Amino acid sequence: MRHLLDRPIWSALQTRHRAFAQGNDLARRYRPSIVPFAATGADDAESLRALEQLVSAGESVILLQSDAIALPAGLSATSTAAGVQMIAERPLQTVSDKRVQRLTRDDADEMLALALLTKPGPFTLEALSLGDFWGVKIKGRLVAMAGERMKQPGYTELSGVCSNPEFRGGGLGKLLSLFVANRIVARGEIPYLHAYASNATAIRLYESIGFRLRSTMNVAVVSAPND
Repeated sequence: MRHLLDRPIWSALQTRHRAFAQGNDLARRYRPSIVPFAATGADDAESLRALEQLVSAGESVILLQSDAIALPAGLSATSTAAGVQMIAERPLQTVSDKRVQRLTRDDADEMLALALLTKPGPFTLEALSLGDFWGVKIKGRLVAMAGERMKQPGYTELSGVCSNPEFRGGGLGKLLSLFVANRIVARGEIPYLHAYASNATAIRLYESIGFRLRSTMNVAVVSAPND
């Protein structure tokens, strides 16, 4: 039986993030201004055609699932990668640090700049629509952040964890990961996250704070040809 997180994009857009979805019961995607994620509920021909119809000419979207990724004839993969999905089902270390502050839309430009610098994954100015983000500022400058992204019944994804290279090694990524994960747990939900399988440093960090591997994942950036 398929786990709710085997196709996390699909299950989020079918449930807690349905308000951000475009598409139908065969294929859905987040609105382009939010995050370039899309998914199908199955790999039959009709579902794949529905996915193709959601991608405009010249546009790219990201697919993420535990199953092998199938594509319709009208879409092609421009890049693929192996990923991991990690989950924290046991109590986590609690943390407290007065430097951690909730980020708001007033911080959006600085958040985007940090994400562009560090490339933690897809990030847009509308990312705050999906969940809370928290950060650390030093001398008024945002130097690290982490937040929430996809949400399913009983689960919330920890995402956007990044630190300015000038401040790496100071434990800010660990601090913010634990802070956000504990907030998720406090709501009675289970935190989970994604990382590239090749990112051994990030995986070791997440293992050290209580996350374990739940599943390997397949990641693909797929595009529709220009007209």
